[in-house]
Amino acid sequence: MARVRLSVEERRQELLRAAVEQIEARGVAAVRISDVASALGVSNALVLYHFSTKEKLVAAAFAFAAEDDLARLRGLLGRRTTALRRLRAAVRWYAPTGQAKGWRLWVEGWAAALREPALRKVARDLDRQWKAALSEVIAEGVTAGEFRCPDPAGTALRLTALLDGLAVQLTAYGGTVSRARAQQWVDEALARELGLPRE
Repeated sequence: MARVRLSVEERRQELLRAAVEQIEARGVAAVRISDVASALGVSNALVLYHFSTKEKLVAAAFAFAAEDDLARLRGLLGRRTTALRRLRAAVRWYAPTGQAKGWRLWVEGWAAALREPALRKVARDLDRQWKAALSEVIAEGVTAGEFRCPDPAGTALRLTALLDGLAVQLTAYGGTVSRARAQQWVDEALARELGLPRE
């Protein structure tokens, strides 16, 4: 059966989805251009035509995954409800105890970013956008009088640092902390940062 002809953008999207899946399955260091090509039944040359090197493919795959996560975050924070409800929904979704998928991918990405400048830039940009989005909704809640927070940017940094650290504990070390305990810590940290009673 003949393969459906895709536009350049559709082909790139297909290659990026396959790359993300292969990175999740094999890890950044072990994944090869041929793994991505084989997963789609295309040639290595086609993958290289679009990305030229494994490093560029990996960086683009992480950027692709990051955009997907950021779109979900924007959706949660853009709902028509209180800032507190939006913030709680975002933090609970992002937490490694929530519905956010891909923590293994991000732990892999952070490790690889130590040696890959292009991947480091993607990870840093994603981190900045997450913090900025959380900081913005925290500032909205302060302005609306929903809670107190003298430093929304600092609060966003502390919350994401906690979530990222718990992700490492649950993803890389498994069993060092239960999901229920991790969720409790996240809820307590959010309440403490915003001067709220615990739910």
